[in-house]
Amino acid sequence: MTQHYLKQVPIALRTRRKSDVRTQFAALCYRIRNDKPEFLMVTSRGTKRWIIPKGWPLDGCTPAESALQEAWEEAGVMGRVTGPSLGLFSYHKVLPQHGGLPCVAMVYPVRVKALADDYPELGQRKRKWMRAKKAASRVEEAELAQIIRAFDPKLMRL
Repeated sequence: MTQHYLKQVPIALRTRRKSDVRTQFAALCYRIRNDKPEFLMVTSRGTKRWIIPKGWPLDGCTPAESALQEAWEEAGVMGRVTGPSLGLFSYHKVLPQHGGLPCVAMVYPVRVKALADDYPELGQRKRKWMRAKKAASRVEEAELAQIIRAFDPKLMRL
């Protein structure tokens, strides 16, 4: 089976606020240990639940580039995107000024080469490596749990 990759083009935001888009880009950060993937999970700033790095689209960046930037800011990830979107998951983003927004996040695989000791959100979140079963059980979103369980590093461009 072959995978076909589509070239992504940068996003041009034409709305006044990024939150009007209600789409986020997420990084499923992974490494291989003992021939099995481990996933870097981070805690959310507000509720401290386990999530993957994600954020709003960045003007002039592709969705994959936005996901990689969020991995850096939230977890100090130095790595690269190794494939197209793995899928998407939906969730309710809590925003104090709005009460909350329905969102979808497109998930991109990010192979971690190293973790920085200093990064923008250091001290605001915890980060932890987890095997697939544990990572999938810790997230609240069923669609994200399925993406984690189904992840196959052999299909990625390593």
